[in-house]
Formats: sequence, C-alpha cells, structure tokens
Amino acid sequence: MASFNIVMPKLGESIQEGTITKWFVKEGDTIEEDDMLFEVATDKVDSEIPSPVDGVITKINYPEDSLVAVGEVLAVVSLDGEVEETEPEATDSKDEKEATTSDAPAKAETTDTSVDDSRKLSNRFYSPLVKTIAKEENVSFDELESIEGSGVGGRVQKKDILAYLESRESSDAQPVAKKESKPAAPAVEKKVAPPVSVGANDTVVEMDRIRKLIADHMVMSKQVSPHVTSVVEADVTDLVIWRNKNKSAFQERYGDKITFMPIFTEAVAAALAEFPMVNSSVDGDKIILKKDINVGIAVAKPDGNLIVPVIKNAEQRNLVGLTKELNRLADAARNNKLDPAEIQGGTFTITNFGSFGNIIGTPIINQPQVAILATGIIEKKPAVLETPSGDVIAIRHKMYLSLSYDHRIVDGALGGAFLRRIADHLEQFDINRAI
Repeated sequence: MASFNIVMPKLGESIQEGTITKWFVKEGDTIEEDDMLFEVATDKVDSEIPSPVDGVITKINYPEDSLVAVGEVLAVVSLDGEVEETEPEATDSKDEKEATTSDAPAKAETTDTSVDDSRKLSNRFYSPLVKTIAKEENVSFDELESIEGSGVGGRVQKKDILAYLESRESSDAQPVAKKESKPAAPAVEKKVAPPVSVGANDTVVEMDRIRKLIADHMVMSKQVSPHVTSVVEADVTDLVIWRNKNKSAFQERYGDKITFMPIFTEAVAAALAEFPMVNSSVDGDKIILKKDINVGIAVAKPDGNLIVPVIKNAEQRNLVGLTKELNRLADAARNNKLDPAEIQGGTFTITNFGSFGNIIGTPIINQPQVAILATGIIEKKPAVLETPSGDVIAIRHKMYLSLSYDHRIVDGALGGAFLRRIADHLEQFDINRAI
C-alpha cells in the first residue's frame, strides 16, 4: 500500500515545535489535495495546514493539544485509498517479539529515565525531541525535571538539555576541581504573585493561548531589558494638512486609503538608517547590528489579542509602497491570514496609542529588538510661533512620540537623538509633496 507521511512543518526560522490545536479530519476520512488537515499553533502564529496529496487518512499519531517537534510524523495518508487492517496487527506482533527478546535491558532503560511518563508525573511538557535526547544520553526523569527551561512557560528546549549535558560532562571529567571551587551562591528566590481572592459575584475568565504567550513575552522583556522611555512633542501641522488635502486623490489613484501610520513608518525607517545602533539586538555580550530595516506594526485583532506583522526593508519603499503593504498586512492580521514569514524578522516596532484616543504611552520592547515607538493621538493645540514681526499664538496639530529603549546598549543621548530625528522628519514633511 502506497502511503504518504504528514509531518509537522517548520513555520519559521526559530520554530522547533508546535501545538496541534485542532484536527479537521479523522482516521478513515477521504481527503483531496489542499483540504485542510489540522491547525497548528506556535509562539509566533497560528496556521491551518492543507494536505499536499489525495488519499485516505489511515493513522493519526498525535491528538489535539499535543506539542510536537518539527519533522515528526503527525498522520499517514494512503495514496491508493485502501486501508490494510492487518498491517498494524503484524507490526504489533513484531514489536512484541522484539520486546520479549530484549525485555531485560528495555526494562532497565525505562527504570533509569522514565521520560515517557513525563506528562503523568509532571506539570511540564517535554517535546519528543527533548525526550529522545534524554533517552539517548541516559538522563533520568529527575534530572530532566531539574533543568531550567528557556522556552515559553519554562519549557525545556533542545539547547537547554544540550547545555545541561555539556555541564554534566564537565562535572564528571573534573570532580576534584568542582569540590574545591567556592560554594555556590544561594539560589535567588523566585517572586510569586500574591494569591487573589475571588468573591461570590466575581467572574473568572481563563486566558486563551495567545494571551498567555503575550503575557509571558512581556514579563520576559521587562526582566531582560532595563527599560527607559523618552518623550517628545511634534508639530505635525503640515503633515495633517497634506493628508487631508490628498487622501481622496490618493485612494482614487492607488486604491488604498492612506492613514498617518505609513508616514510614521517612513520617518522611523529613515531615522533607523541614520542611527543603526537602534536597529539592533543584544546577544549576551555582543551587539548584533541588523542590516535590514524591518518595521513591525502592532495590530489589535478582533479577539482582543495583539499581533505584529512586519514590513520588510521599509527604508526601500516609497509612501505608496508602505501604504499598500501596511494595509495588506493589517487586513491579513485581523482575519488570521498572516503567513509565518510575515511576523518574523522585525528589527523595530511601532504601536499606535493614538488610535484609541490616548495621548501618550510607555510601551514594552518587543524582544529581541532594543526599542519601540508609541505614537499618540494628534490634537489641535494653541502654540507660540515666532514670526518676523514677533511671536503669535496659533492653532497647531501636535502629537506625542514616546520611545522605550533597552538601556543596556541605548543610552539617553542616543535614544533622545533618535527620537528627536523622527520628530524632525514629521515636522519637516513637505506640504507640497506629490502623491
């Protein structure tokens, strides 16, 4: 019987595993190419995966809510439409014979590791890849439980167990040196949130998966980066007059509505080209200066969650290109149609507090970036203007720009100069600019 294996796809450069949130098919179902098979969720994006072949689903290896490593076989499809009932029995019989032949060593291995029972014995989930490494390296379940994970919710990832194995080998190779070393520093007590009482009239709402991921990411960012926020007020009168005068003609010519966000993005991209240190990431003691300027735009989804699609090479696009790409990504984000690649690779983020009527905000850095800009609402304000005949008070359009930055590598002088440059670009907008 010809068959085809459906494997867990790689949904991004750094993605090593995903959670099956929903199966659209069951064993025995007949499917056609491009029929939706399952929905997979990662810490970056949710995606529906279509079938690459026609056939019959003969086997589903993982139920819903399973966390599965990239490359693992999720399901088997019979390409000739037949399901052999005897094949699993024959396989089971063969497996039983092999298990009988090597019963003693198999039992010993299970006793040593007990990794397969991690779901039953622990609140932590271990991916198939981590459990395989643990078995091959004779890492017991107790050892696995002691490893501090760097993944979401403290989950142990491949790099964590490999680092543990390396440190264990060093410890075995130099037992004397370890004994003579100075006593380890006392463990830092983890901060635990105080218990919250629930009253009789209170309502308890469970966070959905995306909200949990956002919460974990925000807490991690505040722990990793010392945040500093600088604020400037920008006079954007010329910019507002230009948009009001040209927005109808712009939409008629290009088929897209122009908001202020593409103009903000253009100013940010220009400033990032002038201040490359802000377009960077921190890796331990190293600073990674990013060659590409990829600007992420925070978009609020209808379900109340947040996602950040990325405009790649923003400094290479004109205002029309930025407008079209921004509108396309925002529409895809609100309809859950973003591709994984469209939320990857951001080097800087903009969040628009002004869309909710807020004048100012102190946003949290979107790791591993080192800065994020918040744009406030544009308001009419009285302002003092200098003229050849003296100072006058006039009505001007003004807004606040606030920049949160990582004080490990962006100090006040750099952060302030960068933010001021963005404001300069907006204030110096050409009121006679052609659309």
